[in-house]
Amino acid sequence: MALNTEERFDIVFFTGYEVEHSICYGKLTLFVVGTPPLDEVLAKVEETGVDHVYFGSSQSYHPSDDNYDLWDRLVLGCLDEDLWVTLDFDVRYTDIVHESGYCERNRFVPMISVKLPYIGLFNYNATLKLDDTTFGKTNPGVWAHSLYSLMNKENFTHWDQYVDDKPI
Repeated sequence: MALNTEERFDIVFFTGYEVEHSICYGKLTLFVVGTPPLDEVLAKVEETGVDHVYFGSSQSYHPSDDNYDLWDRLVLGCLDEDLWVTLDFDVRYTDIVHESGYCERNRFVPMISVKLPYIGLFNYNATLKLDDTTFGKTNPGVWAHSLYSLMNKENFTHWDQYVDDKPI
C-alpha cells in the first residue's frame, strides 16, 4: 500500500524496508514522523523487531529553539539503545546536525536532503558543486560532480518502490 504525502503527515509511525540507498538499505525500518515521546518510539521498536529507526520521515525534521531537546532525546535515545538511526534533514540544517554531535556515533546515518526540482531538465553539462559557506571557511576545497554521473540506476529509488510501508 503506497502512502501519499498527505497520508504520511497523518501517520506518526509506519514500517517498511529501507528503499533508499544508504548503509541501511533493505533493513526493516520504523519510520517516524515528527517528535513523539521516546518511550513510544522504543515500544514500537520492540513491537516490530526493527533495529533501524528513520527520523524526519515525510520531511518532518524542522528544528527550532522550542524543539531541539525533543530531537536530541529521540536520536540520542535510540542510538544509546544501539539502534541504527537515520535522520532525514534538509541541507540547510547541516550546522544544527553537526552541533548535535550525532555524527560522532557510528550507527548514525545523516540523510542530507537536497531538493532539485525538474532535475531531468538540466542539460548533460550540469555540475553539482559541494561547496563551503564561503572561501576556505570549513572545507579544504570544493568537489564538483557531473550531475548525470550521480544519477545512475544503482542509486535511484523510484516513487513506486515506496509501496510496502504499513501504518502502525
